[in-house]
Amino acid sequence: MRLATAEINLSALAHNLKQVKFFAPKCKVMAVLKANAYGHGLVKIAQHLNDADAFAVARIDEALALRAGGLTKPIVLLEGFFNKADLPLLLANNFQTIIHDENQLAAIESAQLEAPIRCWLKVNTGMHRLGIAPAQFNAFYNRLQTTKNAHNTVNLMTHFSCADDINNHKTAQQVSLFQSLVGNIDQAHCLSNSAGIIAWPSGHGDWVRPGLMLYGVSPMANQVGQQHGLKPVMRLTTKVIAVREVAAHEAVGYGGRWQSEKPTQLAVVAMGYGDGYPRHAKEGTPVMIAGQRYAIVGSVSMDMISIDIGNNLHNVRVGDEVIMWGDELPVEEIAKCADTIPYELLCNITPRVSYQYQR
Repeated sequence: MRLATAEINLSALAHNLKQVKFFAPKCKVMAVLKANAYGHGLVKIAQHLNDADAFAVARIDEALALRAGGLTKPIVLLEGFFNKADLPLLLANNFQTIIHDENQLAAIESAQLEAPIRCWLKVNTGMHRLGIAPAQFNAFYNRLQTTKNAHNTVNLMTHFSCADDINNHKTAQQVSLFQSLVGNIDQAHCLSNSAGIIAWPSGHGDWVRPGLMLYGVSPMANQVGQQHGLKPVMRLTTKVIAVREVAAHEAVGYGGRWQSEKPTQLAVVAMGYGDGYPRHAKEGTPVMIAGQRYAIVGSVSMDMISIDIGNNLHNVRVGDEVIMWGDELPVEEIAKCADTIPYELLCNITPRVSYQYQR
């Protein structure tokens, strides 16, 4: 019996890419595949994003895995490189690199390369994570234009910190600052992540880089993907492995933290934090069995979770499918119940979960 399973809907993935282009019809699309394509399977997802113009990853090993999987599209390293010795590897594999500090720029200038590398210059406009200071922009850009080791095409980038909040004026301030720095330079601009794509058309630029929305999940606070015309790509399911009678006031699970006020029945399901389900999901977090919502009770264990099915009017049985999140039960809702964000839930799926790709 197949237990914990992540069903990956490739048709939904294609639909979501079309939605990106609906929101930003004049932009090229850099599909963000870091962290194992947000838990969906790096190479398999990339192989089904033929209409993307480029891919983006965080680390060189992710980029190499894409090349090993036969992917030939341009790949951008969002964190750049960290060792001068990696530059020939970037060149040989047609990797493009972000430049966000002096060490990286100096390494490129002093390297002995057979051809120039394509670079993206990242400016910190308010995220205060990676990126050069606005006051450094002209000097960095001119140095990249004059070194023989960087391609003359230097794309220009920044990153929004509060784009998921439409009432926060910081995104508009970041767009304004970026445009004041680079507006007169004839190079491609890239500002918007998923939230920027949906909520801030003034920041679309020439390239957009969707991540979370590709997987059908809303990047906006207190919203779900369906509100933006997106379709969930992952459906996380498992099976009922036991149905048990529990008397009133019997303690259930580690720590005995839950007791029913009356006799009830519990469905024990094969899912836990060993599969990546959040250990801190609150009592009352929903699951679905046979089209009905039921609530988690007690502690989430490594391998099992208890579900209160009451008097079992719907005849829940061993072997029944249990939906942990998916079309019928948005992952955004589960994240809220666990005091976290959907990104974490998707990225935390463990190797024990079986992946099943469907068109």
